[in-house]
Amino acid sequence: MKRKEVLTTGEVARVCNVAPRTVSKWFDTGKLRGYRIPGSRDRRIPVNQLVKFMRAHGMPLNGLDGGALRVLVVDDDAGALKMVVDMLATRGNYEVQPAVNGFEAGMLAERFNPHVILLDLMLGDVDGRDVCRNIKQNPALAATKVVAVSGQLTTRQGQKLLSEGFDAYLSKPFETTDVFNVIEEASNLVR
Repeated sequence: MKRKEVLTTGEVARVCNVAPRTVSKWFDTGKLRGYRIPGSRDRRIPVNQLVKFMRAHGMPLNGLDGGALRVLVVDDDAGALKMVVDMLATRGNYEVQPAVNGFEAGMLAERFNPHVILLDLMLGDVDGRDVCRNIKQNPALAATKVVAVSGQLTTRQGQKLLSEGFDAYLSKPFETTDVFNVIEEASNLVR
């Protein structure tokens, strides 16, 4: 089922657990961005704007998509990919999609609209930095957080990745808890 891209004030109210009038007030004061339907006074709020608003105000995002955190895992190493996908699929409230190269990652990111992408930097077909740059330039993926994954990263290298547009980084080898922690921090979910 395709995820809705635009919501009514009533739908936003249900997601945020507030009255529709409250959503209208947020909209009318410019706190929540959206648009009016031409020829009517009905308001529409794009999901990406709602996500930005909710994150800015520390609101839990679990009202969207039934609360499942969508994670795209990108790695050309089949063993590493399977390990991370299996780890996420068996624990917590995650919806996980794997990708084995940069092209597949781009295609899946468009369709899957992940909250977080775990992106290996050394993909066979492309540098992970290029994939990150393309994702960050796509307005439809504005709310997506991208986590760089690479072997033996130093703090200095990690800081450089942050300055290049990544939202977080994870150094291989990693512990199971490291994966969950970086995803939760990157997604900025309030649970």
